[in-house]
Amino acid sequence: MSDNEINFIDQQEIKNKRVLVRVDFNVTMNPDYTIADDARITQSLPTINYLLENNNKLIIISHLDRPRGRDPKYSLKNIVANIEKYLPNYKITLVDDFLTADQSFFSNQNQKEIILLENIRFYPEEKNNNIEFSKKLSALADLFVNDAFGVSHRTDASVIGVPSFIPSLGGLLLKKEIEMISTVFAPRQKPLVAIIGGAKISTKINFINKLMDKADALLIGGGLANTFLMAQGFNIGESIHEYEKTESARKLLYLAAQKNTAIVLPLDVIVGNPNNGQNGGQVKRIEEVNSADHILDIGPETEARFGTIISKARTIVWNGPVGYIENPSFRRGTDFIYYAITQNREATSIVGGGDTIAAISKKEYLDQISHISTGGGAMLEFIEQGTLPGIEALK
Repeated sequence: MSDNEINFIDQQEIKNKRVLVRVDFNVTMNPDYTIADDARITQSLPTINYLLENNNKLIIISHLDRPRGRDPKYSLKNIVANIEKYLPNYKITLVDDFLTADQSFFSNQNQKEIILLENIRFYPEEKNNNIEFSKKLSALADLFVNDAFGVSHRTDASVIGVPSFIPSLGGLLLKKEIEMISTVFAPRQKPLVAIIGGAKISTKINFINKLMDKADALLIGGGLANTFLMAQGFNIGESIHEYEKTESARKLLYLAAQKNTAIVLPLDVIVGNPNNGQNGGQVKRIEEVNSADHILDIGPETEARFGTIISKARTIVWNGPVGYIENPSFRRGTDFIYYAITQNREATSIVGGGDTIAAISKKEYLDQISHISTGGGAMLEFIEQGTLPGIEALK
C-alpha cells in the first residue's frame, strides 16, 4: 500500500479546528488499577502535541480493555493523571457520557483543555459500528484523526464509522507504523527472518502463510511450536497445543519446503511445572519429552541455533514470546531472542504484540529495535493484507 492514498496531519495545515483524535491508550494495568506500562500513551504524544501547537482543540477517544458494560475498573479516569504528566500545560477533562452531556460543555472548551471521552467500549454501539452513534461522535468536531494503529484492524464505530461523516486524516504514529511495517515487503532487505511465538497457531496461520513468500527463515517457539512438533510426530506430553490444527501445521511445513523457506523448530526445550517459580525446569531434547512433561520454553541448543540465524538477518519481524513468560523461570528463551535482535546492528527490526512488548518493556537497548509496533493483531493483519479497515476508511 502506498501511503499517499491517505493524508496525514503533517501533509496539510490544520489550525484552530476542533479535532476528534482516536488513540490507543489501552495500557497494561496493575491489579490496583495503576498503569504498568504507558508506552501506548507516549507513542501518541507526537500527534497530540503537533495538533496542540497549531491551536486546535482536542477531543480524545480511546478504549481500555474489553469491558462488559460500564465497569469502573476500566474507566479512563484511571489514566488521566498519567496523561497530564506528559501534558502539564493542559487540563484533561473526562466526559462520563458524551451522549447525555450538555453540548455547551463542548462549545465552551478552552484552549488549555483537552476533553477525554470515557472508555468508548462502554457503548455497545462502538463494536456494532452503529451509524447513528458514529454520526453523534463526528458531530463533536470538524475533523477526525486516526492515530490508533493498534485498533485499525477493527471495524468499530470510532475507527471506520466516523470517517464517513467528517474529513479524516492519519496521525503521526499511524504513519510511522505503516512506513516501518512496509519495510517487511522491501525485497532488498534480505535475509528476512521472522520469529513467531505465542500460544496459538490458529491466530497466526494466515500470517505464517503470507511470510512464506517473503521470509528466508521462520523461527517458531511457544505453544505454537508444540502444535508443529506434534504434526511431526513428537510427543509433547501435557504441553499447551491445538490438536485440531495439527493438519494445518503439516500443510505449512509442506508449503515451506516447496518455497525454500526454513521453518525452524526447537531442538531442545525446558520442561517443568508451570506453577513452580522456584525450580527452573529441566532441559530435554525434543525426542526425550515424555507424556507427563510440560514444555515451557526453548532450550539452550535451540537458543544457539535461533541466535545464529538472527545474527545474519537484515530484516527481523518478531511477534509472540517463545516461552511461558507469565512465570519468570521460563522467560529465558524470550529474553535471549530480544538480546539477539538488539545485538544485530545491521538489521531493521520490527517487534509487535501485547505479550511481546510487555516482556521487553523494561529492558535496556530498546533503542536498538527499529520499531516497536503498538498493534499485535493489527501488525499481523497489516502484513497479511497490506492494509487495514481503519486505513481504508481514511481514503
